[in-house]
Amino acid sequence: MGLIAGHLTRRFGCAGEIEWIDVVPELRRKGIASHLIHLLAEWFVQQGALRICVDPGNSEARAFYSKLAAQPLNAHWMFWPDIRHI
Repeated sequence: MGLIAGHLTRRFGCAGEIEWIDVVPELRRKGIASHLIHLLAEWFVQQGALRICVDPGNSEARAFYSKLAAQPLNAHWMFWPDIRHI
């Protein structure tokens, strides 16, 4: 169905980073990516990592992360000041 990868970091003052997310094409737009983000968010919270960064890579991904309350960090990156509030 889908895969997500994230890790702890100190890049851009963040405590964690969503590195990669993918859902098989025929299952996209069914809430799977949002579910995966919420699962990874739970893991980040368990690690004490609240400020989380992501490099959207394209405008479609940027719109997706924006719907989940991510904010612009710089020209390329976005972040959640507190991943508990997605």
